Parts: sequence; structure tokens; C-alpha cells
Amino acid sequence: MSLIHQEQLPNGLWLIAEPNDTAQSLSMSMLIPAGAATEPQGMQGACTLLEEMMARGAGGLSTRAHCDALDQLGVQRGTGVQTQHIRLSATMIADKIDRALPLLLNMVTDPALEDEALEPSRDLALQTIQSLKDEPQQKVMLDLRDRFYPPPLGRSPYGSEAGIRAVTPEALRDFWRATCVPKGSVLGFAGKFDWPKLRELVLEHVSGWQGERDEVKPTGDGPLGYLHTHADTTQVHIALAYDAVPEPDESSILQRVAIAALSGGMSGRLFTEVREKRGLCYSVYATYAASRERGAVFGYAGTTTPRAQETLDVMVGELVRLSKGIDESEFQRAIVGMKSSLVMQGESTGARAGAITADQFILGRPRSLDELADRVDAVTYDGLNAFLSENAPGEMTITTIGPEALKMGEAVGC
Repeated sequence: MSLIHQEQLPNGLWLIAEPNDTAQSLSMSMLIPAGAATEPQGMQGACTLLEEMMARGAGGLSTRAHCDALDQLGVQRGTGVQTQHIRLSATMIADKIDRALPLLLNMVTDPALEDEALEPSRDLALQTIQSLKDEPQQKVMLDLRDRFYPPPLGRSPYGSEAGIRAVTPEALRDFWRATCVPKGSVLGFAGKFDWPKLRELVLEHVSGWQGERDEVKPTGDGPLGYLHTHADTTQVHIALAYDAVPEPDESSILQRVAIAALSGGMSGRLFTEVREKRGLCYSVYATYAASRERGAVFGYAGTTTPRAQETLDVMVGELVRLSKGIDESEFQRAIVGMKSSLVMQGESTGARAGAITADQFILGRPRSLDELADRVDAVTYDGLNAFLSENAPGEMTITTIGPEALKMGEAVGC
């Protein structure tokens, strides 16, 4: 695997680039420190408005002219609001980067943010929040994040209706000036490129971009415990979370392998025990979410009212039983599945661009696929089971949506 280039530019922007000479595409991923946690109190939703308006004209071009210019270059792009960042991603044929990069960077450094663009953006943001009423699976996970994480880290990326309505054009421009700054941003590339030329191209277009901001820190503890939201429906949505090791911890790879055994496809324990054997639910899964300071295991199940209590009990039981260890066949399936995922990630320049930018933020350096594969290879069966016995699930935070609240068993601890 070729060397991953890493450099902090004079204005504080981190530039990361992983070459792939067999690829014909080049992907970009940019993290800008303007996430949901950075929104001023009373303006929850400023990020989702800014994200939308970044695509409504930039660099002196109107919305239509800017979009047409990127479309003519065949650039596939998207944006998304995260806890600490807004992410801008794009993929293109490699030789289009000279013309595409200025257009993309202008979305961050020189967006139009015109007054007349705010109302259409506001309408879309409010419609998205309203649509969550028809997406209870997503809503129950948002409720879970809000209770589990300390404020303001558990905020919804969609904001709130009151916050969105409170944002004025000038307030949004002030928010952009305060958060869309180079120090704290990460710009990553993966695919086919010439490093000296790419570096000079980036420098040319960000040299006048200045500013920095402090990273948002928690202001207290999350509510935790249990929250039920009443809904007149025959379905019940269950979400839960508990603490796990953070990504920089050396044992985070063990947590990943454990969750792969628990919820790695149709042979995973959750699918087998909760859905296949008992037919309790139509959907069930668990994931490991790890950041710099904190890790967590999240779980979800969608079921019917008569089976909701048993679904919760069995789901929690399987999470607790994981601490008793896994068998050799589960271990081997988990390892093979994780190595297969790495192979597929290596074939996607977009996946690699996203991975190395996330690594830079969380770890302070990007990891190569070879390093990631070596970490998986280093996991042993005995080592994993020892980790599981020492890291049983602790207190769980649980949210449900349905006609009736569920009973929390002793294993839940909430």
C-alpha cells in the first residue's frame, strides 16, 4: 500500500491523501467543524440550514450555475450533518480535479448564503423534521442519542422546529463565519492523483482562508435511563445503548469483532436468537459507535406490541450473554466478515476518503488498509473472550416508541 500523505497547512487545515494508482476516480471528504453540537443555544438546526445553503450558490455563482458546473464535470457530491462536523463529500474522474476542487471548496469558504435562499431551505428542514413522525425507527434512535450522550453531543442533526424557525440570515452568516474555519477542518482524498500537484492546487485555493475554533466539550451528563414515547400503532420500536471503549483504545478492535459476531449478518447471534428462532421481530441489529473520547454499543429492534416485552428481554439477554464468550465458529465468521469489508472498502475511493478523514479527527493520523488488516489478524480467540469477560455491558439507556411502556428487567440496570 502506498504512503498516505499527511500535512497540516499553514492555516491549520489538515490535508490527507491516500493514492490508489489502479483507480480512475478521485474522491474527496471534508470535515468542517460546524456540527450539531456547535450550534448556538436556541438555534438548533442552524447546521442543517447551512448544509442546504452551501449548495445554493458559491464563489460568485448562482445555485443553477454552480450546480451546472459540477454536473458538467460529472462530480457526484453530498453533504451531511454530524455531531462535531458538516461533511462534504465528492467523487469524480481523477483528471477533473483541477476544475472541480475550486467549486467544491467555495461551498465551504465562499457560499452565497443569500437572504432569499433561507426560506426554501427552512421549509425543507421543517419538512424533514415533520417526516420523522412517519419514520419511528429513525426517531427512536434520535431519542436514544439525546438521552445517552451528554449535552450538546446528543443533539439531533436535524435540529428542532423552534431552532430552525429562529435562524435569521445574518445569524446564519455569523454561524458560518464562526464555524467554517480551516483550523479544525480535515480535507481528505483517496484515488488517483499526483501529490505535488494536488497539494499545490489545495494551497492555491485555501491560502486566504483563515480562522479557528475550539472543539465543543460536554456540559453535563445525559439523562440516561428509560424513555417511552406513546404512539397509537401496532408496532413497537426499541433502541438501547451502553458504554464501550473509545476508538483510540487498543482494545477497540476487540469490541468491533465482538459486535461482528453478535450482529454480523444472518448468522449473527441477534438475528438467530431474536428473529430466526423466536420470530420476535422483523428487524434487529447492534453496532459499535466509537469516537475519540467515548465508545458505545447501540442496538435496535422493531417488533409488534404482543412481542415487544419478550423482544427487549431476549435482546438484552443476548447482549449480556456475549460477556460469557463466543465459540470458535462465531469468531472465524466475524474475522472473515471484517476482512471482507476491508477488501470492499479498498475498492471504493469514497469509502477510503471518508475513513482517513475520520481517522485524522479521532486518532490524529490516517490508518492504511494494511494497518487495519493487521489489527484484525492480531485478534486471537482467547484474547477476544478475555476482553468480553472483562467488559460486560453496564447500565443501559433505552428508548421505545409504541402503545405501551415496557418493563425494565434487572439486566437492563436503568
